[in-house]
Amino acid sequence: MGKLFGTDGIRGVVGDNLTADMAFRVGQAVGTVLMEEKGIRPTVLLGKDTRISSDMLESALMAGICSVGGDVKPVGTIPTPAVAYLTREEKADAGIVISASHNPYEDNGIKIFSGQGYKLSDSLENRIEEKILSEQPMKLRTGEEIGRRHHGMRQLKRDYIDFVASTVESDLAGLRILVDCANGAASATAPELFGRFKAHTVFLHRTPDGVNINARCGSTHMEELADLVVKGSYDVGVAFDGDADRCLLVDEKGGMIDGDKVMAVCALDLKRRGMLRGNAMVATVMSNLGLHEFCRNYGIDLYCTDVGDRNVLEKMLAHDYRIGGEQSGHTIFTALETTGDGEVTALQFLQVLARSGKKTSELVSVCPAYPQVLLNLEVPNSGGVKEKIMESRELAEAVKKEEEDLAGAGRILVRASGTQALIRVMVEAKTIEIAQNTAQRLVTFIKSLKI
Repeated sequence: MGKLFGTDGIRGVVGDNLTADMAFRVGQAVGTVLMEEKGIRPTVLLGKDTRISSDMLESALMAGICSVGGDVKPVGTIPTPAVAYLTREEKADAGIVISASHNPYEDNGIKIFSGQGYKLSDSLENRIEEKILSEQPMKLRTGEEIGRRHHGMRQLKRDYIDFVASTVESDLAGLRILVDCANGAASATAPELFGRFKAHTVFLHRTPDGVNINARCGSTHMEELADLVVKGSYDVGVAFDGDADRCLLVDEKGGMIDGDKVMAVCALDLKRRGMLRGNAMVATVMSNLGLHEFCRNYGIDLYCTDVGDRNVLEKMLAHDYRIGGEQSGHTIFTALETTGDGEVTALQFLQVLARSGKKTSELVSVCPAYPQVLLNLEVPNSGGVKEKIMESRELAEAVKKEEEDLAGAGRILVRASGTQALIRVMVEAKTIEIAQNTAQRLVTFIKSLKI
């Protein structure tokens, strides 16, 4: 991994390790590398989420790209997957989205898509990173060679909504749906999108003010959504994260529906309709043991990758699989898009629900859930602390001992977050008490390490 690019682009605290100066240089580096690749003026499509810092970073990126001769198509506030989709549709050379997804508003990020709508290859990321970090100035353009900002791009948001609506055949009539937009990018698209269907849909947290994105709402804080679904007698609740590339749901009883259950429901529907290519689905090592049991029960092959939607997508593309994702709510339908899309995922699930005639809780019961505990331990964001912890022989031995104590009736996964200064400890066990105690012992042990 490079010094700037993590598992999901460049991320940091704005004004600290992510500044307007850096964004300007990122824009210059992207424009320069694209110019080298293409040989002529490149075009970059640019979108953002609702953070207070997104406008500032957008301006800096545009200035950087234009200064080295690249053109920019700014599409305003829009979900991350919309940038991937529109980059491809507009035949742009790259797409950039300014977002830190589910992180708090103080953070922000810069994620880059290729002209085909996929995350950039490691080799291109490395070239861009080298130019950003290099002390060598990049060639500035003068006169008519300076890049231009294209205007009149707002229609592209409507084009994206048209596309998402076209991915389902059902009109969703009869469903009562409560949608939490997380005061994020979904606020700009979900009301119009869901308004095209016959379901009765009500929206929460759709008034972003720059600092309330993900604030006690959205897919990382679903308690209010669950409570209101039950009180309002809704059939289902839908929760997006800040940039709307992930989706989690709530059943009519207030029960949480994670990405594993979403994938199970949609994969089984594809299988029954003869559309589950390779009779397989792709998940990650974080997926619950219940998903493994579901696949055994219904004769579906399950392949697990390292954490990260990029790893899931690479496996899917290599074998032409049609559904994959993460427990956290990133679900990818390769027949429809090049990346995970929370709104597409929601509609795919809701379409199955509408066709089934079942209660939401009954529909997701096909996939059991073993008790699982995930604890996050904050660590310093410098000095390679995360890496040193993960390389610790003492930690490996402690994990091995805890796994032996579980006696095959559970599992443990300790990993460093690719986007935050966190060590994540995940434990599954026969009971929630065993899982909690095991996870807490490991967190305590990690804190005691001399790093």
